[in-house]
Amino acid sequence: MSFQNSFAAARAFAFVLFFALSGFLATSGPGLALTATATVRDANSIQLGDVTYRLDGVDAPELDQVCIDDHADPWTCGLEARDQLTKLIGGRTVRCDDVGPEKHFGKRHRAICTAEGDKVTLNEQLVRLGFAIAREPIKANVKPAAADAKTASAGIWKGCFVAPQEFRAGKKDGQLLGAACRPDRDKEIRAVLFPEELTMPPSCSIKGKLAVRARVTGNIGIYHLRGCPSYPATTKPDRWFCSEDDAQAAGFRKAYNCRRPN
Repeated sequence: MSFQNSFAAARAFAFVLFFALSGFLATSGPGLALTATATVRDANSIQLGDVTYRLDGVDAPELDQVCIDDHADPWTCGLEARDQLTKLIGGRTVRCDDVGPEKHFGKRHRAICTAEGDKVTLNEQLVRLGFAIAREPIKANVKPAAADAKTASAGIWKGCFVAPQEFRAGKKDGQLLGAACRPDRDKEIRAVLFPEELTMPPSCSIKGKLAVRARVTGNIGIYHLRGCPSYPATTKPDRWFCSEDDAQAAGFRKAYNCRRPN
């Protein structure tokens, strides 16, 4: 083989290797799939390697969200929903099929995810257990599971709650959902679902406050980090977040006095 032919063959091989590696490294994007050990961020989202996916078609209670159970007692339904997802995975590897970017959620993508050995997706299982409601847009087949969970009063449906989306927006007059909602106790129920002081979930110390002035930047509130001058003065936060990504995904911007190290 001539030097020229050898060089051409080597160059062709280099191109093939480059594109193969590019495909391997592109772990996030519509049509792509990633299989890895899963870290549960909350009942909506799991992290595989450096990629965070939101379960497509699923809207689960936030970690700091409170629901009412079938005994009319408040309970931390967001933490319970997260724990249910953790149990469903059971330490197994998870495959997530990317179905597109998550609107308004930074780098997060939507995905249909399945734990190793399962035939039913985690999306559908969580909804059928009643620890999440169906959410548009939906490519995952979760609507029948959502109807079954509501009919059976499963999970959060056995009590009374507001849709996670309305909780995130602080919509205190949102529709009450669940078998235990009582029209004659509307005011008392809403006081429980939107308490004056939310309990901080474990390892979720970022404070969020709804603020009209945040709308100038297209947000609904402002978040404050430990060590920022505004943190101690921010009492009775409207939300607690576990990470800045979570706060930004919920429509909160960082407090301006947090931008420079103290």
